[in-house]
Amino acid sequence: MKHIHNQEKEQFRKLFKQEEIDNFEDRFKIMEVFLQTERHVTSNELIQLLKAKGYSFKSDFVRDTLKLMSRLGFVKKNRFDNGYVRYEHRHLGQHHDHMICTKCRKIIEFKEEAIEKLQVEIASTYGFHMLQHKMEIYGICSECLKDRVQRIPLGMAKQGERLVIREFTGGTNAHMRLLTMGLRLGDEIEVVTNSNNGPMVIALDFNRFVLGRGLAQKIIVEPQTD
Repeated sequence: MKHIHNQEKEQFRKLFKQEEIDNFEDRFKIMEVFLQTERHVTSNELIQLLKAKGYSFKSDFVRDTLKLMSRLGFVKKNRFDNGYVRYEHRHLGQHHDHMICTKCRKIIEFKEEAIEKLQVEIASTYGFHMLQHKMEIYGICSECLKDRVQRIPLGMAKQGERLVIREFTGGTNAHMRLLTMGLRLGDEIEVVTNSNNGPMVIALDFNRFVLGRGLAQKIIVEPQTD
């Protein structure tokens, strides 16, 4: 990896001077710090990393440098699950996909040759010439699964989770309201949307149900075990 980073620095130096971009030495320092981290960083996180190294570049200058690095192909921008823009190294000839934990936001890089080959075969079957692709898998990482309580209120569940209803709380009125809607103990449901702000949508037997935050908190669920 160090060899690759040295190559990137030399190409960075060559292209930036070729394009006659101003403040080259300062931008080169930003590039060096960026290459030292193997994380997917936001512009604000990179600014903090630079400060920790003793640099005091203006925020707009750092963001402008990131844009230049992206335009010249040294940086790749990602926006996972409509979250913040994150930047990662873009090494020529290398490709990987991502798994994103919806709880702690950890990003795991992976590469699987069987998947890469299958995508080419599928594209070919449809007469499609694939130029580029990306795969993003959303779920819960192993560390978060270990820390998670088995039974939780439905309102705490993440979008895409498949769950089993185990208990209704909140008294008779809430219980009857849920039964009237068609929800029963033992039902297997899927969380369609949950922004943790306002109503959430769940699915049961191809039917959608809209639940307010208060009512969702009265439904106790646990993960399906299939």
